[in-house]
Amino acid sequence: MRLRALLETGTLGLRLLGGEDELDRTVRGVMTTDLRDPSRYLSGGELVLTGLAWHRRPQDSEPFVRILVQNGVSGLAAGEAEFGSVPDDLVVACARHRLPLFAVDEAVSFASITEHVVRQVSGERAGDLAAVVERHRKMMTAGPAGGGPEVVLDLLGTDLDLRAWVLSPTGRRIAGAGADGTGATLPAPLCPALAGEHLAAVRTGRRGPYRLVTQAGTYSLFPIRSSGGRPSAGQGPAAAVDARETVLSDWLLAVEADAGDWPAERLDLLQGVTQLIAVERERRDAARTVRRRLAQEVLELVQAAAPPAEIAARLRVAAPVLLPGLGTAPHWQVVVARVEWEGSGLDSGPITQALLEEILVDPASGGPEPSDRIAVAHTGEEAVALVPLPSLPDGEDKEAPGLRAEDLLAAVAEPLGRGLDGDGRLTIGVSAVVHSAEGLRGALEEARHARRVAAARKGRVCAAGHQELASHVLLLPFVPDDVRRAFTARLLDPLRDYDRRHRAELIPTLEAFLDSDGSWTRCAGRLHLHVNTLRYRIGRIEQLTGRDLSRLEDKLDFFLALRMS
Repeated sequence: MRLRALLETGTLGLRLLGGEDELDRTVRGVMTTDLRDPSRYLSGGELVLTGLAWHRRPQDSEPFVRILVQNGVSGLAAGEAEFGSVPDDLVVACARHRLPLFAVDEAVSFASITEHVVRQVSGERAGDLAAVVERHRKMMTAGPAGGGPEVVLDLLGTDLDLRAWVLSPTGRRIAGAGADGTGATLPAPLCPALAGEHLAAVRTGRRGPYRLVTQAGTYSLFPIRSSGGRPSAGQGPAAAVDARETVLSDWLLAVEADAGDWPAERLDLLQGVTQLIAVERERRDAARTVRRRLAQEVLELVQAAAPPAEIAARLRVAAPVLLPGLGTAPHWQVVVARVEWEGSGLDSGPITQALLEEILVDPASGGPEPSDRIAVAHTGEEAVALVPLPSLPDGEDKEAPGLRAEDLLAAVAEPLGRGLDGDGRLTIGVSAVVHSAEGLRGALEEARHARRVAAARKGRVCAAGHQELASHVLLLPFVPDDVRRAFTARLLDPLRDYDRRHRAELIPTLEAFLDSDGSWTRCAGRLHLHVNTLRYRIGRIEQLTGRDLSRLEDKLDFFLALRMS
């Protein structure tokens, strides 16, 4: 009930002394006290009744009111029997803290006010519970089979006035306003931030719903988990370890509201919503079964070095499924990914498979199933995606535009990095476009080599493309770690030590010199140095390392050492 309703109930004999702008506050209970500090008995939302026995001097009002406000009290009703009227200092303190203050006529007992509030609040709670049951019935009737998550989210909007969205772990909008690219009401930059907060909270074992306060508003995040016995984020530290099995694939429900003070009935309702959406998730996963099986069959043929004619026959079966209505055989591209958890025996193949399917979704394709074109298999701890690219019409450039490694990570690195933080890594390799079955084996090996190049880099989320395999970086991932450390230490540690002692910037000078192809004038201009100063620094580098930067071999050694450091 609202404070305004109490004031409008004439039989209670309440007079408003201050806080008219706050009368829409909700009253969840009532408490009578004459303690100076009743905080231990307050839970928030109460109407506090007091006979003012605690009031002995004007200075007592300020701390008493401050305690009530800090504990979320909705209003204060003070009896007039003790002093004949409510003290002015109490009126001032309540006004200062914006706490509604009522005077209770000495002819009205606190018991009658308490009985009225309890009766009203209990009736409202019973009505709320009935409404929750009815909403559950509606949602079960109009669940996923009746239109997918959009129907459930529409009911949340019409019945509870809640705006909500279903997001993937990468922050892609799956359902809710703006999920189809039109009428977006959730700012695009906010999506990965919400997903990142969700992933970080799951990894730390916090109990959902999670809460994120932004400039755009407050959002509550509810994990959407399948019914297959997945761990709950509220089960404690052990659950945080188990959560690694699904943290990178679970969806989430983002609600534009602060669920921190919601009653249990409403939280239960939202949990029911997540269960309905989880059913839809499982339906979509089941629809991917055919594509996954096709990818698995092609992968097994390629890895077994089957005759190209046999692989081509299987691709002809796959093409109509992956690209319906395609008249000619497509070009193909292979993407390899791997998720690794330090010190874990988890089978990461299925984890990576689900994550790679999500990463390869093309949001611009629209529709409820934007990833129909992607077929992903897994072998061991690797996931392998077979991505079809339409053939270009006759007369056009025959090189079909393909996926680029850096583009795959552009929108997903931030949230996934938070989900992997601490002990996880995601590495991705992308092959060149191939035009026939004969090229698939080479494309698979190319993508795997590119993934190893990505694995040699620093960071939780890394990718590399086939373009990088034509340079020296192809060799670096295969150099043993101890050899790398010894090689870079021998060449660069003397320079680092000198820079640390003298602030001489020999390492940046060396990098600029090599990037300028050994040109004194270009390097000096780039560093804004006189050429003589540059010559002095290069001479110092040669003196400290015993190398000669006029020799190609020594330049190459320094170049590789910098790349491996």
